[in-house]
Parts: sequence; structure tokens; C-alpha cells
Amino acid sequence: MKADRSINLNRRGLIGGALALIATPGIVHAAADKARRNISSFRTHDWRDHFDRIGNGIIIADTTSRMLQHWTGDGEMRIYPTSVPLTEDLTRRGYTEVVEKRENPGWGPTASMRERDPTLPAYVEGGDPRNPLGTRALYLSWQYYRIHGTQDTRKIGRRSSSGCIGLYNRQIEEVYERAPVGIQVKLI
Repeated sequence: MKADRSINLNRRGLIGGALALIATPGIVHAAADKARRNISSFRTHDWRDHFDRIGNGIIIADTTSRMLQHWTGDGEMRIYPTSVPLTEDLTRRGYTEVVEKRENPGWGPTASMRERDPTLPAYVEGGDPRNPLGTRALYLSWQYYRIHGTQDTRKIGRRSSSGCIGLYNRQIEEVYERAPVGIQVKLI
């Protein structure tokens, strides 16, 4: 009887050990994948590190952590996940401001966008589901740069734009209502 028990324990140990060896690389790989998939660390910023005064509000868009922080003039702050430019070449950083706001903006690709992708339409009306600007857009003082919504929610948290900062439509609508023309913006 004792011999049978010892054989059983050895079998269990052998099977358990083999399963542990087989699963360990998968566990290690899954842990590494999880870290790689963590696309946004949401590192928050203190607006005073970037601006002298809050004025009528501040927007800081962090292209590394893929998030946007918005402070209203009374100091209330909210954080939103974003999409960011595809490459560093398309990424502009520095200070700007919102010079115009549009509901259901129309969109036309720039010449460089059409050069990269000749299949792009010449123009897409506002409200069209193919419109990459979504339901609202904040136009920055830099030509062609916007903070806007997106119809394609898969883009949020990724490098997917041609220079703009994208938000979920419901979130750009919130920012749109709270951010006046003239609000200070910094892309970092």
C-alpha cells in the first residue's frame, strides 16, 4: 500500500512539474504582453509646471502617455484617453491655443495625407460616419492641427493620427462645451 502511495505522489509531482514547466513561459510571456499592452500610464501633470496662470482654462495633451488633461478656468480638472500621431515626424509639440470650434466638422485630407494614402476621399461632410474628425473639433493655431472626436474608437490609446489628438466623441463633446475659444493648449 505504501509503495502505491509513493508512486501516486510521484506521478502527481511529475505531472504537476511538467505542467508548471510548460505553463511558465506562457505566464512570463503573458506578463510581458500585459506590460506592452498598457498603452497609457495616465501620468498627470500640474498645470503650473507649464503655464503661469490658468486663465480661462488649460489643455495639456501628453503624446507619451496618450492622455489629455483639461482644466476649466475655475480649476476643475478632467482626464481623457487620446489617440496620438502615428510617428514622431507628424507630432508637433509646444504651446498653441484653440482658435475655432466646430460641431460636426467637415474633413478634407492634406496633400501629404493623400500622398501617403491616395485612396482617401477629397472631402467628407460633417456627420458622415467616415469622417475622422467625429462630432466636434477644436482647431488649434497651428494649421491642420486639431483636437477632435473619432468615429473609430479603436484608435483611442494608439498611435493612429496624422498629427491630431483624438478623443472618444462623447468626451470631445464634453471638452468642447467646457473649453472656450482662446483656451491655452500645450502638446508634450
